[in-house]
Amino acid sequence: YVRRSGAIGFFLPLSGGADSSSVCALLGSMCRLVAEQARSGNQTVIEDSRRIAGLPLDGDYIPVDHREFCSRILHTCYMGSSNSSSETRDRAKRLAADVGSYHLDINIDGITTAIVNVITTVCNVTPRFRAHGGTMTENLALQNIQARSRMVLAYFFAQLLPWVRGRSGWLLVLGAGNVDEGLRGYMTKYDCSSADINPIGGISKKDLFRFMAWGGTHLGFPTLTEIAAAQPTPELEPVVEGYRQLSQDDMGMTFDELSLFGRLRKISRCGPYSMWEKLLPLWKHLSPRE
Repeated sequence: YVRRSGAIGFFLPLSGGADSSSVCALLGSMCRLVAEQARSGNQTVIEDSRRIAGLPLDGDYIPVDHREFCSRILHTCYMGSSNSSSETRDRAKRLAADVGSYHLDINIDGITTAIVNVITTVCNVTPRFRAHGGTMTENLALQNIQARSRMVLAYFFAQLLPWVRGRSGWLLVLGAGNVDEGLRGYMTKYDCSSADINPIGGISKKDLFRFMAWGGTHLGFPTLTEIAAAQPTPELEPVVEGYRQLSQDDMGMTFDELSLFGRLRKISRCGPYSMWEKLLPLWKHLSPRE
């Protein structure tokens, strides 16, 4: 995609969670393959690499170091907020170092606060999170505005980072939405799942966990192993005593259950009724009505 589109690289919002980390690892793996081909003397790969890196085609640059090449084409950014944890920030930073990406760490609170202030100014009310006594409507709106702000920032950075680094051109924005959560509807429209390319859009969350567990050892990206073992959380709500937002709690389903939904729908071609029939003997802990 980057070669045919004329782009000079990629931009990925890297949250330190399973989805964006899987995409980051895929790009890191791609750079490893480029370096292997360059070391073997593949002239087509070498010339494409020079063009994408903004270097003379008749120069002497050869991308033999996959991390060095990755630093030229992959741009990652942790877009944190007051609801983000130090754990995900640290994992994003370490994974970026594992693959070699050009990494940024920013805070989006100023943007989301400015947007919320518009509602306060116009309507004379201030929405609150559920943890602070707000309704579900307020809670969802405050979560969604964080997610959508990240999408706008992703495209802004994708246009300007080449200029910041003294180059001309633009970056393709990478999405990180897996097929299971898309099927469930567990996503924000026009958030970081809205992108130029979504490499994991057809991949199950369970398969992503398996990929990360494998990649932590076989790709040389050890932070992946830690991310695969962490509980998925969108980190869009405040952490208060006795409550921490977790993806599976939000969905009301485990990822094992959600993955089974996806297999029955896509592979077995089930509709709502035939899926219900197949699940009855499998999910004996639920009544037919549940």
